[in-house]
Amino acid sequence: MKSHAKAVVIGGGVVGCSVLYHLAKAGWTDIMLIERSELTSGSSWHAAGGFHTLNGDPNVAKLQAYTVQLYKEIEELSGQSCSLHLTGGVMMADTPERMDFLRLAHAKGRYLGMDTELITPSEAKAMFPLMDETNFVGAMWDPVEGHLDPSGTTHAYAKAARKLGAEIVLRNRVVELTQEVDGTWNVVTEQGTVKADHVVNCGGLWAREIGRMVGVELPLLAMEHMYLLTEPMPEVEEFNKSTGREMIGVMDFKGEIYTRQERNGILLGTYEKACRPWSPVNTPWDFGHELLQPDIDRIAPSLEIGFKHFPGIEKAGIKQIINGPFTFALDGNPLVGPVQGLTNFWCACAVMAGFSQGGGVGLALSNWMVHGDPGFDVWGMDVARFGEWATLRYTNAKVRENYSRRFSIRFPNEELPAARPAQTTPLYDTMLANNAVMGDSWGLETPLWFSPKGAEPKDIVSFHRSNDFGPIGEEVRATREKVGVTEIANFAKYEVSGPGSENFLNRLMTNRMPKTGRIVLTPMLNEFGRLIGDFTIAKAGEERFMIWSSSAAQKYHMRWFEKHLPKDDSVRVHRFDQTLVGLSIAGPRSRDLLQKLVDVDISTKAFRFMDFREMAVGGAPCMVNRITYTGDLGYEIWMAPTYQRLVYKAIKDAGEEFGLVDFGMRALLSMRLEKNFPTWFRELRPIYGPFEGAMDRFVKLEKNDFIGREAAAREQAEGPKLRRVSFIVDAADADVMGDEPIWAKVGGKDYGTVEKPHGYGAPRFDTDGKEVRGSRAAEGASAVRGIVDGDWRVVGWVTSGGYAHYVRKSMAQGYVPAALAGNESAGLFEIEILGSRRPARINVEPPFDPSGEKMRT
Repeated sequence: MKSHAKAVVIGGGVVGCSVLYHLAKAGWTDIMLIERSELTSGSSWHAAGGFHTLNGDPNVAKLQAYTVQLYKEIEELSGQSCSLHLTGGVMMADTPERMDFLRLAHAKGRYLGMDTELITPSEAKAMFPLMDETNFVGAMWDPVEGHLDPSGTTHAYAKAARKLGAEIVLRNRVVELTQEVDGTWNVVTEQGTVKADHVVNCGGLWAREIGRMVGVELPLLAMEHMYLLTEPMPEVEEFNKSTGREMIGVMDFKGEIYTRQERNGILLGTYEKACRPWSPVNTPWDFGHELLQPDIDRIAPSLEIGFKHFPGIEKAGIKQIINGPFTFALDGNPLVGPVQGLTNFWCACAVMAGFSQGGGVGLALSNWMVHGDPGFDVWGMDVARFGEWATLRYTNAKVRENYSRRFSIRFPNEELPAARPAQTTPLYDTMLANNAVMGDSWGLETPLWFSPKGAEPKDIVSFHRSNDFGPIGEEVRATREKVGVTEIANFAKYEVSGPGSENFLNRLMTNRMPKTGRIVLTPMLNEFGRLIGDFTIAKAGEERFMIWSSSAAQKYHMRWFEKHLPKDDSVRVHRFDQTLVGLSIAGPRSRDLLQKLVDVDISTKAFRFMDFREMAVGGAPCMVNRITYTGDLGYEIWMAPTYQRLVYKAIKDAGEEFGLVDFGMRALLSMRLEKNFPTWFRELRPIYGPFEGAMDRFVKLEKNDFIGREAAAREQAEGPKLRRVSFIVDAADADVMGDEPIWAKVGGKDYGTVEKPHGYGAPRFDTDGKEVRGSRAAEGASAVRGIVDGDWRVVGWVTSGGYAHYVRKSMAQGYVPAALAGNESAGLFEIEILGSRRPARINVEPPFDPSGEKMRT
């Protein structure tokens, strides 16, 4: 074993081997993988080996598609077979709600280039005759599903990496990690110490233990997962013989099960409600190629439904039950990327679906390490997406909830209850007393909407307009016409101070920094000119700036700030989190209300739009911004938590004469739609440039050489390919939720914005061996099937939207080709909502107060 390496990858499962391969492919050959036992000694060896491309996050789905495409490449390079079985698969819906979910998934697939198809239960039965199709109302076919050999695939990655120059050291446990002053790591192993510039935690079941070596408690937990293998089945053998094809994979939401063919029998796995964590505090180092004791009683309810839905399986003998641990993060997606607060310590763990995601994780992480950027929008997998509130007990509760709901529908207005409340503000009990329906905002309880007196404060979950629709409308109208108050503690808050603070911020941000007492809005770009932040910045003093942004991005942004801090200690960055909380008042009477609570002049001339002041509000020391996200006259009031109840009571008492109402986050988001305001991580993401995001007026190319300036200047000179736009939609009883395809009537013109389908596609066959209609093979090289319909073509996608209650319009924001972005013609666009294409029209000017007069008054 050599004593120095550019990078050391810890863990020899499929993810660690993928990371090693991709680093070597990117040109890093001085790299080493260290495994405590043999390759695949954790979860990889006993995995069911299934893969698919569908994911709730379209950006993760892209990386899953890449993973599937990669297998032929590593087979050819390594000479090791992955035993790839590209059978295709179906998701079965037993209720109209689950069918709506499949319509949403199918629509997402249009602009991702996925070749999915909505089919009947009878068509699904033709490909999996063991089912009773009368239990279902519909299904979705995906040709890019299948299974492989987990051990063979892992070794294919490893052999390919070795051929490219990487080293693999087995039977050598890492026992300690320390870092030198110069940033290099000491990877202390049983066989000696390796000096490394970078360390990658691909520890799998032991990822928590590796994290703890550097003082990090990673939010992941191993869960017991069972699947069974049947004896050979004559029905399976007959199907194979008569069709020349393998049976497809099937996912049954109701039964919480998945099935596929395994040799001449069937593999059936469950995500049961009565789930069980494995080793919830510490993972024993001596655990290896062994399984856990099966507990068939625990999965009996799922099997009962499964046997009803698939009676052909019930009479089969069970050959073996596999029960092994797999790691999950809170939301089921991986933990990938650099860990905030550490230098060159990387994660690629909690990759539960390793054979669907392992290749994409390896590619993104290697890009990040080698080039400084993952090359994709990987927010859904970024290790920085969770805060300090994701403690061991919180994680364990959330992972159990996620596991038990793996095949459950997550409705757009559904708030999940496990581990809540975790963080609360001093107003939590007051909000509950006001009949607030609370939501989880980056671990913080936040009022979403207020239920009428006498009504239960609870969401009725739905893909359609629900019981919050009327109350939110009332909150919006009262705020727009009078005045409303809402809690804004869920914003991110920072202080940047020191003699170098202004230069530091000018280097990071695209806009000029404000003068003392003033506010600016500004994006932040990475080196490639992509949007990685959107901030409100106030200059509070000569060497002091207050900054507000998206709460979910706090660790993401701190990681970036720390990376670019000057080494002379001239800049300090402080993240307040919940040590600073806030309230916002908005509406035409908001100035009258605030004037009653302060002892200074806040008239239009004395306290202008985009001004910042420190003043006492209701007797409490506060910071006040003359700005709100509603786009109306209003103020953000910030205070220490000890003063929040005092300030809120003062606002409520003084506001009674002005008709003050409480409003929640959903009303705030409705009002921002009326102003065409974007939101971070929906409209503004690291895959868009500032001009694509319509942030032109906040980008001052002439000010100085800020990060990303050269790329932004190039984007402006060449013209953006895409453009963020706002739509008014002729919706029925459902509004957009995000990720819906945008159709345009453009004839044969190809604007080049829709990604082409994956290179793989399995044809579908009926029981007579004939290809079923709509299969890829039957249609030849129809690369645009599903994204072209006569003169109509999918040209873009929705990022967010909903109902704009004051202007009484259904609205959406999204990205379309820049050449179409200014076209407000009727009849040009349609947006697909729950399988129905609804007319939509671009609305260039915001429908509420297009001149901005109200917020400047």
